Amino acid sequence: MRLVVMADTHVPKRARQLPAPLWDAVDGADVVVHAGDWVDVALLDELERRAQQLIAVYGNNDGPALRARLPETARAELAGLRLAVIHETGPATGRERRCAALFPDCDVLFFGHSHIPWDSTAPTGLRLINPGSPTDRRRQPYATFLTAEVAAGRLTGVELHRLGP
Repeated sequence: MRLVVMADTHVPKRARQLPAPLWDAVDGADVVVHAGDWVDVALLDELERRAQQLIAVYGNNDGPALRARLPETARAELAGLRLAVIHETGPATGRERRCAALFPDCDVLFFGHSHIPWDSTAPTGLRLINPGSPTDRRRQPYATFLTAEVAAGRLTGVELHRLGP
């Protein structure tokens, strides 16, 4: 099962549209995950049309229209992998401990908010992943999104994709 993960797209404020390589990845994915900060409903509509399956949440920059359609936290099981998606996890310090306590029944937590790619594992085994942002790199050298494979309850082939300057 092919997975594409993104967050903090901020369309159309940071970009008019998602970058073409990300749309190509979406078109080839079995599941698309969006960890919030869409900004505009039009992108949600487009991803719902193009994604085979969409797992998504709202972020702190998302208004009433997006909050009416998306949860704050999403959970799913994909090929035996138990995952959760949330926008904010708080400060980096203590993140693994906090998230492990909040998501004890999950294998992977995808999150956004910081625009900074993150991949760590809590002592409990919970893997925490932030794909960065494909449209607003902030202090990072590249805008980014992530792809991975899911099979037999495992997340493998995790790859952070860099987008042009």
